[in-house]
Amino acid sequence: MATAATTARSAAASRPMTREERKVILASSLGTVFEWYDFYLYGSLATIIGAQFFSAFDVTTRNVFALLAFAAGFLVRPFGAIVFGRIGDLVGRKYTFLVTILIMGCSTFLVGLLPSYSQIGWVAPVILIALRMLQGLALGGEYGGAAVYVAEHAPVGRRGFYTSFIQITATFGLLLSLVVILLLRTWMGEKGFQTGEGFAIAGWRIPFLLSVVLLGISVWIRMQMQESPAFKKMKEEGTQSKAPLKEAFGQWRNVKMVLIALIGLAIGQAVVWYTGQFYALFFIQSILKVDLLTSNVLIAWSLIIGTAGFVIFGALSDKIGRKPVILGGCLLAAITYFPLFHSLTGVVSPNLEQALETAKVQVVADPASCGSVFDPVGIRSFSAPCDVARVALARAAIKYELVPAAAGTPMKVTFNGKEAPVAADVPGSIAAFTTAAAEVGYPKAGDPSIVKVGGFFEALGNTQALKAIGILTIFVIYVTMVYGPIAAALVEFFPTRIRYTAMSLPYHIANGWFGGLLPPTAFAMVAATGDIYYGLWYPIVIALVTFVVGLLLVPETKDRDIMTYEGAR
Repeated sequence: MATAATTARSAAASRPMTREERKVILASSLGTVFEWYDFYLYGSLATIIGAQFFSAFDVTTRNVFALLAFAAGFLVRPFGAIVFGRIGDLVGRKYTFLVTILIMGCSTFLVGLLPSYSQIGWVAPVILIALRMLQGLALGGEYGGAAVYVAEHAPVGRRGFYTSFIQITATFGLLLSLVVILLLRTWMGEKGFQTGEGFAIAGWRIPFLLSVVLLGISVWIRMQMQESPAFKKMKEEGTQSKAPLKEAFGQWRNVKMVLIALIGLAIGQAVVWYTGQFYALFFIQSILKVDLLTSNVLIAWSLIIGTAGFVIFGALSDKIGRKPVILGGCLLAAITYFPLFHSLTGVVSPNLEQALETAKVQVVADPASCGSVFDPVGIRSFSAPCDVARVALARAAIKYELVPAAAGTPMKVTFNGKEAPVAADVPGSIAAFTTAAAEVGYPKAGDPSIVKVGGFFEALGNTQALKAIGILTIFVIYVTMVYGPIAAALVEFFPTRIRYTAMSLPYHIANGWFGGLLPPTAFAMVAATGDIYYGLWYPIVIALVTFVVGLLLVPETKDRDIMTYEGAR
């Protein structure tokens, strides 16, 4: 019996992909690429959007509101997973991700048309946040539907390989959004892109408006598809769940598997994914002071080079298992993040690396006068001099040490023993500290030692840029290790009757909350400690938790027959 099953599995794994299977993968992947493109456009343009829709506030506050609106899309993703997961298990996979792509495409198109704050007042940011939440809800339903749909069409022994094409879509969507923005910025210039000066429309609106074309293509392709064989079989046999939410989350045996999938696979995958692609971008832009064009070019090249890893590791997981590949990626990332980010600093901004070693910046204050400056969602305001100084130093990417002083001692900030002026607010203090930091070796934005390229292909002739791309590509390879096999692993965890509902929730809790909130949380840790690398403890600890829990509790599922699997007993 086992020999026959092994023979059948080997035959399925070695046969070429059929025309219908290629069509399934193309339809699911293409639509999901466009959904990720829509979702990430906002993140790539958050600063410009902040100026358009939150212009009533100062620069710092408007950027905070812009990032909070971005975060809203992440926060509602698990709710989208619940709503559309239930529909997918009751009505069908195809119908559900047709609905989600329509919601995503229309919401994105409307952002491109939405009048600014100066035109319609407070209604503009309210509508913007509502559209972001609709995008998050749609994405919460889209990913699970696409992953389940492809997996239920894939032959036994090739699910990791087939679903890896779905895993590429998030990176392709991000890359597509970056490329479109870079091309428009280059063509229109920065003023034309931001304000429309010299053009009929502001350039930042064009990527959003283009989404309606992508939407039309995606809907047309998906309309040609049939329902998945596993769902049709279940429906014909009358075994589908009458209440997938209750069954998935109301029975301990299923809840236990959801929790194991969340902690033992998904949260580690999420933090490695967001560190490798989003936090790396944030780090080189905000901390290492690389200009916008250069940082986007470096990230884009690392994505192009590393993207094949999704398919490679997805296929590898069909041979050696999902666990070794995903948990191996988590462990490698946890072990090497500190040395790799240190190396990235040395390559990208050598003068900053030197200043971190030689410049001694101290905040000398009575401990009682210093509060917590941990602010992961960016909504707190700081008035105590000690807190203002620490937040300003962190935002200026200046490493500092908090030195306790006697009770009642006035707070002071020193750079190599020389006292620097402290303003009453954070922006004023940043300006003062940046000047003082330059005197002790810290580079300013635009410093000639910081890597800079003038165009996409120019990076290939720049040794400094090539070294940076090499390090960033390692981060992307870690991403492909943990993300390439994750769809197959989560699909195999649950029976057909509740698969869409049960697999979507842990995935979107992990990626929407643990991953999506990683950049602001990591930066808040930097601000609270004065160490530009301290935020790395966030992904490292979570990746190690996943490694341990996954090693002990996650079953290997690569040989599971998902057509007949009835769930854990």
